[in-house]
Amino acid sequence: MSSIGTGYDLSASTFSPDGRVFQVEYAMKAVENSSTAIGIRCKDGVVFGVEKLVLSKLYEQGSNKRIFNVDRHVGMAVAGLLADARSLTDIAREEASNFRSNYGYDIPLRHLADRVAMYVHAYTLYSAVRPFGSSFIMGSYDKDDGAQMYMIDPSGVSHGYWGCAIGKAKEAAKTEIEKLQMKDMTCKEVVKEVAKIIYIVHDEVKDKSFELELSWVGEITNGKHVLVPKDVKEEAEKYAKESLEEDDESDEDNM
Repeated sequence: MSSIGTGYDLSASTFSPDGRVFQVEYAMKAVENSSTAIGIRCKDGVVFGVEKLVLSKLYEQGSNKRIFNVDRHVGMAVAGLLADARSLTDIAREEASNFRSNYGYDIPLRHLADRVAMYVHAYTLYSAVRPFGSSFIMGSYDKDDGAQMYMIDPSGVSHGYWGCAIGKAKEAAKTEIEKLQMKDMTCKEVVKEVAKIIYIVHDEVKDKSFELELSWVGEITNGKHVLVPKDVKEEAEKYAKESLEEDDESDEDNM
């Protein structure tokens, strides 16, 4: 970074001479240091998977979740600073609630994504505030629009995706996602692939243990965002571990 140390990184409202906003780049770095979250949109819904790192054996299992319900038909998976993500989740919930009370029906995901993205962007404009140190993936399903998925980053940019990854192993996860034919797959098929990808990109050397969080929204849930049932999750994890073992054995054979 050529402009570091010259004062251009002290405020989110200041551009450097080469056209960069360093505070936003630092916020994106905070996301890249976080555990990995992925979302995959298939023909009948959206599946979320999160690698929630367990930093202490004393943590209660299931606490500090990184998958949230925004509305009954919208789910969110987050990476980055968890406190920032919770704050943005509350904003998204408020937007969804206000839309329903004003118009009498569930907010379309593209409108919700645009509204939350504008809020995130506002925090990159003023020196009195700092950008949010989190990115998040939102997904929904309804009979009119089908499955939809959007990702919003700390700069306030929102994009629609078929497959998306955020966090420290996003590049490796994207490579695995690109191998899938998700447009022809169902949620039941995709949930196994999501678990497999999370296990593949997990760094066992740096991060010893993690909890896998899985959720979905689609035809299988009647358009409601819910956590994946325990039996389906266990089956997906079993498939992921077996796939890893098979890959390891094939690597050994090739040596």
